[in-house]
Amino acid sequence: YISIDHLKMGLIRSGMTDVSIEDDDELTKLMWPILREMIKTMIENEQNVIIEGCYIPYDWLDSFDEDYLEDIECFYLVMSESYIEQNFDKILAYGSVIESRGEHEDITKENMLKDNAECLDMCKKHGCRYILIDDKYDTDKLIENICKNINI
Repeated sequence: YISIDHLKMGLIRSGMTDVSIEDDDELTKLMWPILREMIKTMIENEQNVIIEGCYIPYDWLDSFDEDYLEDIECFYLVMSESYIEQNFDKILAYGSVIESRGEHEDITKENMLKDNAECLDMCKKHGCRYILIDDKYDTDKLIENICKNINI
């Protein structure tokens, strides 16, 4: 398991980049070439890994030959507008589960709705598989859904 946020913080804290922690687009451009080559190396060495994070570009499929794509499963988690409306406080409360993110003063419901709608649009535009969280966030159901989609 790899959290892309940990890679991000390693690059920032080491001084290897001066990209702002809030600049998701620039962080994606910086980190994707590294992640892409890590994925290729893991496939070549027949290693399995789960890579979690939001810095995978929507056109990621273009980065791999068919031989690599056979071994890659990628899913984006997308929340419905109604889910965000009904659960915004819960979403914020779980924001630091993987890494401490401090206060959430800069995160607004409006921005989350906008960003999530953009994620859904980009998934559809680029043919990315996504799992829609609409009713409740049930991790067992989520894992079951992913396994069903990859025929496990």
